[in-house]
This record gives sequence, C-alpha cells and structure tokens, in this order.
Amino acid sequence: MQITQGNWQAKINPERGSLGFTRTEAVDLMLLAAGNTYKEIAKATGRSPETVRGSLQKSYHKLGVYKAAGAVAEAMKRGWIAPLLVALLISGINPDMDAMRHRQPVRTRTHSSVTARINQRANGSLYA
Repeated sequence: MQITQGNWQAKINPERGSLGFTRTEAVDLMLLAAGNTYKEIAKATGRSPETVRGSLQKSYHKLGVYKAAGAVAEAMKRGWIAPLLVALLISGINPDMDAMRHRQPVRTRTHSSVTARINQRANGSLYA
C-alpha cells in the first residue's frame, strides 16, 4: 500500500509485525525527509514531540540507523520512501535551477584602501 505526504510517497505494511513502516512511522519519516523538526511534525500530525520522537526511533530501529539523515537515506535505498517524480521533473525542466539554488555572495563590508585613508588624513577628515 502507498501513501503520499507533501512531495514524498511511502510504502507501508498495515499488518502488525510485518517488515516496513506503519502508516504513522511512514508519515513521520516523510515529514522528516521534507526537512521538518520533531516539533513541526508533532504540530502537523496533532501529537506531542515525544510521541513523534518515539515513532521515529522505531523507524530508526527498523532501518538499523541512529540518526535522521541515515534513516532517510536507508529508507530511500530500500525503496520504502521516495520523493515524488513531479518534483524531480520540475527541477529538470528549469535550466537555471542550479543557479537559483545557490545564493550569490554579498559583500557586507566596504573595502577602504590605504591610499584613500591617507588622502582623508591629508584633507583633514575627522574619520581618517
């Protein structure tokens, strides 16, 4: 059985004791993969952050990992969760997507040359 959450889809096994995720574990992991924190997942699903943490810990155990990034990577590797194809197609359509992804460096400080400071002193500036 497959379910969808945001830009992610997951395969679930509703039978108790079977391999794979339960519906709750799958939803929590898809929200985690989308970049949400435990608090954000809890708010979205109407549960407490501790309940979400417990659910995700069960998912980590099933996957044999200890951290969120490892859980998402392992679940994708096993084919238990996957990003929707639409998101991949849209990023492939726009050739400037890579350029839009990276923010250009912003100069935060104006550079003052030694010559400019000497000229300010020569002109009697108080700020030189």
